[in-house]
Amino acid sequence: MDTLPEAVEKLEWYALRLKIETFHKIMKSGCKAEDACLHTTERLVKVLALVAIVSWCIFGLTISARAQPDGDPSEALTASEITALDEIEAAKSTPKLKSRTVLAYLQQIAKLVGYLTRTCHPPPGTTVIWRALTRIHNITIDMETSRLQTCG
Repeated sequence: MDTLPEAVEKLEWYALRLKIETFHKIMKSGCKAEDACLHTTERLVKVLALVAIVSWCIFGLTISARAQPDGDPSEALTASEITALDEIEAAKSTPKLKSRTVLAYLQQIAKLVGYLTRTCHPPPGTTVIWRALTRIHNITIDMETSRLQTCG
């Protein structure tokens, strides 16, 4: 590093380190990428590609809620997930969802796994999000399945 622009470039690379480590943590701990005991390279590549996409979605959702908390929830969640969350909220005796923002929906999802929405707490992190997304996906599938089933 002989020049200031080269030094700045290296600092920018280093600043990305935390994001890269967080992404890998999601892949390893949240998606259990290391637990895939596959015997062929072809299968492993397919699983890792899928895990990378899922990890990126979790990471992106977490970051977008922090970068643009007032953003449109439909940019981060599927219509089915939003509908499921709206139905869960409507079933409560005292609904608490005051705004229809990415952060509000993300916090509502996080509450499904025990996150406490206190003003002194930061927004939910990636660990809470991957656990919560698993829960909301299961709820969404259950709700869609129950709508399809008919008696008789």
